[in-house]
Amino acid sequence: MSDHGDWGAAMALADDHHARTARPLGSRRLAGHVLKPYGLEAPGRTVGEAELAPVLHLAADHLALGRHRGSLGLAVLVAHAGGDGDYVLVHSWIEGHMSDLAIWTGPAARPAELRPGRAGLAPCVWEAAILSHEREAFVRHVLDGTGPAERRVAAWAADALAGEVR
Repeated sequence: MSDHGDWGAAMALADDHHARTARPLGSRRLAGHVLKPYGLEAPGRTVGEAELAPVLHLAADHLALGRHRGSLGLAVLVAHAGGDGDYVLVHSWIEGHMSDLAIWTGPAARPAELRPGRAGLAPCVWEAAILSHEREAFVRHVLDGTGPAERRVAAWAADALAGEVR
């Protein structure tokens, strides 16, 4: 190991790095929020409405407390069918140009076993690609947009990332 970090581990990650598919699953209303759900799929895994349904219940419980966190009513959900298990991220915009992020983890294809992620857990590189797109869409359509709020939110809801993310 170098004085600067574990470069060998970084190179091992690079050797195994691959694209994953991000699929927008249509915006909807959930627990007082406009929600943009995504399926994020490792090779050989899929996320459709059947896989999304139990995750929406988890997200609804979390988002129902949004007013206590200063939520603006706009949220993104990432249902990540990963290579080593499943991950669910619920990201919402809150007061003061801030955001709120909750992460759950569990074994693959067993949504009843999803549990809150450990303290300090942050999005992986593929999840971060979706959240980066969502940050740009929020700024472009809601913060810097023009016209009434309904039109700005509709434009944000329609602006979804689709395809391969690296």
